[in-house]
Formats: sequence, structure tokens, C-alpha cells
Amino acid sequence: MSASFQTLAQERRAETRERRSRFIATATPARDDREARTALDRARHEFPDASHHCWASVIQGRDSDPRERWHDAGEPRGTAGEPILQAIRGADLRDLIVIVTRYFGGTKLGKGGLARAYRAAAARVLEGAPRRASIPCGVLLVDLPLPLDGEARHLVARHAGRVESSDYGEAGRCVLRVSVPRESLRALEGDLRALARGGARIEESDETI
Repeated sequence: MSASFQTLAQERRAETRERRSRFIATATPARDDREARTALDRARHEFPDASHHCWASVIQGRDSDPRERWHDAGEPRGTAGEPILQAIRGADLRDLIVIVTRYFGGTKLGKGGLARAYRAAAARVLEGAPRRASIPCGVLLVDLPLPLDGEARHLVARHAGRVESSDYGEAGRCVLRVSVPRESLRALEGDLRALARGGARIEESDETI
């Protein structure tokens, strides 16, 4: 899957109120489940006395279809996580998590009222949010002779990739961690192997950037 998609350019927050309950929505870019969990932990830490931290995430990953996850976090089933997810779908965004933190105001909203309130909070934080285009990238770990380091970097750049990190621990060799658009992954791997003439060890990481 190589088509670009829209994601958030930066974290964003908005607050709504419904019958004295506060709904604080935080939308955060997240390229994988680890980044989504970090954002959720941050919200829980920032609002430790909140009644609920409900959320939904859409992560593109390596598959053709994005992976959707959601959680009602103690609210009645179907009244929080799924409405937040519906708002994300409506905004046509991927690689993000939207967390809606609720402070209960003392008046029950009912299942329908809850669902509308959570969706409205998520829609509000996403409305007009700055966006950027994103292209799914894969990660290669490239181990090759040190004298080829410069030429390897040129090949990475030619394929619109980027060297994320490098390690020169083993004498005479370097290990490059490279991100590259998935559509160029195999072509870059072939060029690097040709460059090293059998002297390269290349692995594809499970990571997606």
C-alpha cells in the first residue's frame, strides 16, 4: 500500500460541555500502537480525577486497510469509543488517536445522549485541524562495509528514503536504520545489495513509519 493519506500535523485539544459534564477531546498523531498508548497515558496523567478516558485510534500500518481500535473505558457499551471513531472516519484522517476525557457533571445523559456528546467532542477537536500528507514507509536495517556508507546514503536519498540512525560499533562495518516509502522498499534493497556485491546483510523491520 503506497497511496498517501491525511493525518494530523500536530496535537490539538478542544472542550465541550453537555448538561454540566465536561468533555475534553485530545487528538494526537500516532504512527503505531505504542505512540497511541503513550498519548493515552499522558491524558490519564494530566487528568487523573476524570470520570472516563474514552478513545479511538486509526493506524494505517502496513496493510491496505487501516487498523481501527476503540474503547468505552467504563461508559455503556457503544456510547463512547465507536462514536469517537465515527468522527475520525468522518474527518478522513489516519495515524492518530482521539481521547475524550469526561468529567461527570451529575446528570445522566442516557445512551443516546452520551453517544452524541462523545461524537460531538471528537468532531469538534478534528474540525479545521491542521493536516499533512503522509506516505506509508517501511524500515530496513542495512549492515554493510563502512567504505560504502556514503554511497549507500546516496541510494537511500535517491529512493526518497531517510537514514534514521547509524551504528559503527563493529570494526569495518556500519549499520543503517533506513525508512523508505513502501513502494520503493524492494528497489532500494536490490540497489544496496548490488552496491555491496554480496557484502550486505539487509533485514526488513516490523516497524512502519
